[in-house]
Amino acid sequence: MNSPHTDHSISDVPLSDTSIVRDARRLVVKVGSALVTNEGRGLDPQAISIWGEQIAQLRSLGKEVVMVSSGAIAEGIKRLGWQKRPSEIHELQAAAAVGQMGLAQVYESCFRTHGLQTAQILLTNEDLADRTRYLNARSTLLTLLGLGVVPIINENDTVVTDEIKVGDNDTLGALVVNLIDADVLIILTDQQGLYTADPRRDPAATLMSRVMAGDPALEAMAGGAGSSIGRGGMITKVLAAKRAAHGGASSVVCSGREPDVLLRLARGEAVGTAFIAQTPRLAARKQWLADHLQLRGAVRLDGGAVSALCEGGKSLLPIGVLEVSGEFERGEMVAILDQEGREIARGLTNYGGADARRIAGRPSSEIESLLGFVEEPELVHRDNLVLR
Repeated sequence: MNSPHTDHSISDVPLSDTSIVRDARRLVVKVGSALVTNEGRGLDPQAISIWGEQIAQLRSLGKEVVMVSSGAIAEGIKRLGWQKRPSEIHELQAAAAVGQMGLAQVYESCFRTHGLQTAQILLTNEDLADRTRYLNARSTLLTLLGLGVVPIINENDTVVTDEIKVGDNDTLGALVVNLIDADVLIILTDQQGLYTADPRRDPAATLMSRVMAGDPALEAMAGGAGSSIGRGGMITKVLAAKRAAHGGASSVVCSGREPDVLLRLARGEAVGTAFIAQTPRLAARKQWLADHLQLRGAVRLDGGAVSALCEGGKSLLPIGVLEVSGEFERGEMVAILDQEGREIARGLTNYGGADARRIAGRPSSEIESLLGFVEEPELVHRDNLVLR
């Protein structure tokens, strides 16, 4: 097959002077099963080490990186000697349990040779749908990044069921992007990117260089599922890019077998297909906070706290709270009121109603003595707050 060339169709958007990866600070890199397991023949330490070397260089450029890695089930299938991917959920869970051991071990050993510490995080959709668990996962990931650790995330296939599974790691990558407010999702696959048609069937298919995420025409171009090793295909990548764009993040889908692919993207080189988000990340998050969560309670503030929020762009600290009303849990949405009871903001609380009442009007330094623990120094962090 001839080398792919770029097709400027109705879905293409003009090249800009700013690279979405070059200018990004926080990246989520998703790698597929075919890449991690060398097309199902077993975990590929050489490939994983190459990504580790590139991530080490990205970190030297000041970028934070989270990896979402497929491969546990594929590795478990190989270790168990099965000839094909099973369909029964208990067999998939068994394969994941076996394969996850090897996957974590290889990442840890390969990344360590490049001076990187790793951490394994297993998530289900339920972890991201439940507000308390969502905030806990977010706090853990941001803490790990602050410590210089590279989180390696996979769906918790050992316990997942149809009711709580994300379904594929492309989608999981997009959910993680929104979870940690990442700037870009990079999906490494065994294809060059998104073509106008399936290049394996249509020799006239051409590679799309930059497209607008969420364009309905892209889903028709993406076709069906990919290999028998993984669960995805180009369609899941297009939908993942669409989901990430809802949170304001752009995406890149490209071949993980391209030499130095992550570094080339970081230098501003056009590799694969870039899916451009139409909504700025901050605006998208604020809109989500404002419009999509039900209020569970309220807190009334003094004048100093109102000024700090409205004029200073600060977080809400317990010391500025005059009154707490309603019964709510950590991670639920509360209205933030001024002295007269007018709603000036709303946000996700770091403390439940009972605890919020105990720390109201007190400095953050006293939280531990009052509660016996500290979730966060803020009652509502500014990243989880939107002014009305």
